[in-house]
Amino acid sequence: MIEYVYENNIDDRVLARADRVLSGGGLVAFPTDSSWAIGGSVDSREAIEKLKKLKGGVRNYTISMICQDISQMSDVAKIDTPHFKLIKRLTPGAYVFVLPARNRVEKIINMKRMEIGLRMADSPIPKALVQKHGAPIFSITACRDMNNKDWWDYEFAEENLFESGWELEDIEGVEMVIDTGEAQPKHLTTVIRLTEDEPEIIREGSGPLP
Repeated sequence: MIEYVYENNIDDRVLARADRVLSGGGLVAFPTDSSWAIGGSVDSREAIEKLKKLKGGVRNYTISMICQDISQMSDVAKIDTPHFKLIKRLTPGAYVFVLPARNRVEKIINMKRMEIGLRMADSPIPKALVQKHGAPIFSITACRDMNNKDWWDYEFAEENLFESGWELEDIEGVEMVIDTGEAQPKHLTTVIRLTEDEPEIIREGSGPLP
């Protein structure tokens, strides 16, 4: 089901329906400041398993959360002072920060995962979704062949990413697509690992390098 919205004047009824989908263990697709994303509730085991399945089990993939602010990021990950300053400087924006996960995150994901990717998108729709849901949303990048390791490479973004919302309707588990009706840029985020003293650039994407 596609729900069309105005990006800067999102119908609260659409957000309420999206929240019901998330709370019921369903997946919602939505545009971000980089590409289309698919999200599920952090409180739903069913949603997490659906996202894992789309990513082929996520054995070599660090699953990410979209957060509303740095305070929410700090609830799920350990952020030291220098890294806090860097995140504050770069957010909101097209970045994923890989950080040491707090113990409760491993229990939520049901995986031995010491790292978590955190994202604060510079886009009204994911911000509004997280705010409406009242918690971070697990998120993966929507792409044509999610089991293909090359989707993660920026070189292949143009051919692997989606442009229009209707293209996501048949993705398994997606119950709702929130769409502005505009073509979505085919960009990937810049991924920065902040688990050591010095930041490590994992992938250079649309977010300018710090």
